[in-house]
Amino acid sequence: MLIPQGMAYAMIAGLPLEYGLYAALAPQIVYGVFGTSRHLAVGPVAMDSLLVATGLGGLALAGTDRYIELALLLSVMMGLMQWGMGMMRMGFLVHFLSKPVISGFTTAAALLIGLNQLPHLAGVACERSNRVHLVLGHLMDAAPATQGLTLGVGLAAIGILAGLKAWAPKVPASLMVVLGSVAVSWGVGLESRGVQVVGHIPSGLPAAGLPNWDVADVNALLPVALTLALVAFMEAISVAKSVEERHDYDVDPNQELKALGMANVLGAFFQSYPTTGGFSRTAVTEQSGGKTPVTAWVAATVVALTLVLLTPLFHHLPNAVLAAVVLVAVAGLVDIRFPRKLWQQDKWEAGVLAITLLVTLFVSLPSGMGVGVGLALALWIRQMMTPHHAILGNVHGVHRNVERFPEAVVLPEVLVVRYDGALTFANQSHFKRTLQAWVVRKGAPLQLIVIQADTISHIDASARATFRNLLQDWRAAGLHVCLAGAIGPVRDSLASDGFLDEGGITFQLNVDDALAEFEHPGSVSRRNQAMAQQHSSSGDS
Repeated sequence: MLIPQGMAYAMIAGLPLEYGLYAALAPQIVYGVFGTSRHLAVGPVAMDSLLVATGLGGLALAGTDRYIELALLLSVMMGLMQWGMGMMRMGFLVHFLSKPVISGFTTAAALLIGLNQLPHLAGVACERSNRVHLVLGHLMDAAPATQGLTLGVGLAAIGILAGLKAWAPKVPASLMVVLGSVAVSWGVGLESRGVQVVGHIPSGLPAAGLPNWDVADVNALLPVALTLALVAFMEAISVAKSVEERHDYDVDPNQELKALGMANVLGAFFQSYPTTGGFSRTAVTEQSGGKTPVTAWVAATVVALTLVLLTPLFHHLPNAVLAAVVLVAVAGLVDIRFPRKLWQQDKWEAGVLAITLLVTLFVSLPSGMGVGVGLALALWIRQMMTPHHAILGNVHGVHRNVERFPEAVVLPEVLVVRYDGALTFANQSHFKRTLQAWVVRKGAPLQLIVIQADTISHIDASARATFRNLLQDWRAAGLHVCLAGAIGPVRDSLASDGFLDEGGITFQLNVDDALAEFEHPGSVSRRNQAMAQQHSSSGDS
């Protein structure tokens, strides 16, 4: 799988095909030494290859020496960023990439990858682009020049790949299709009939050395290097964690950052462009029984032997077949079911997914990732500023949300409420407005406000000041306030701020105790004293 995919992904990145094989050597050897996943297959992947093409497209012509130097520099920069993040224990950053953002970005990237392979599939010359409207425009302009034989070869390869994947999943479909197409191309002379083939691939292992660079290059590549570092880590850790769940070992995100960083930096010394853990190859590693990094080292050895001995074999490989390999590989990245399900569950998060998808398609990949993360954080802040809240009523002895349980019994002189979230500077105004509105709606009969506080995890200084103002207003209006079930840190913060000395607020273990104390003052205290005496007596005996 790695040999045809490596060449195909190098084609996505705009690099000579042998660089896809170079990227399959040193990185997976280095990762096998330092990584914590026993199954993760590190090497070239479709999404990172597209990001490389995106970042370098405006700086150099694809396939030139300058372009190759920048691709290797990008690998060094990306690797240093990942290693630095690992040293600073920033593995938690992956949690900022929410599922909707990942889904929207991945789907958009897969669509862009697929569309940019269609010219190779149809045998036409077409300008590359990473904006969907430009790609579609170029494809429409080039469509009249489609070569029927090339298109037929590509479609046949897609059909065979899809068929083998469905009916013979254990067969290395990509390798079989590549070898078969080479034999057919050589036997019937497809190159002489106008079908574009790979042509000469240099033999031998990659030469060691550092890429040439200057400060201007580093500044130009910083945004795409940062995007690559985060996206590549997200890909690798998500794959590693999914495999970890089925086996008895732990993956350390911070060590993974360092291992991936070293794999990319040291890989660049041996002509490797940016790499990360691959979905499909990791699955093959697991399914074929691989249990240690030795699997990756064996794969690297086979790739090295291919570079030394077998590159002439691929001379007659049609480009349309490599395009077919890419199209089938990225088809699984286009997720349709999750957006549909998300739309039914949470339309705000579905909106984040949709905007991430559209910005990635029509603007750029780094912009899509940045906008997606920004929107996800904004949605989280919005939810933090307006937590769920409810008026509670009695339903067969349990206090429930009256909007969900209309049959709940509500006493006219008591207001029982729940506020589901920490009270902070972000939501203090919302908390104040909400409770004031409920109190006004309740009207003159109201005597007691009970706040079910077990869902409040923290009260900061700003929220305590707001709460104090509310208590002062309620005391002036003759209202009593009780916090039911407040956890220790909340009680401590209120006590340290003088709430207990000022009075006007009481604490009970639960809402039932608060209501019982209101209806029969002193009853809860007498009950607790009796229980304490009984416990003491049983202990003495």
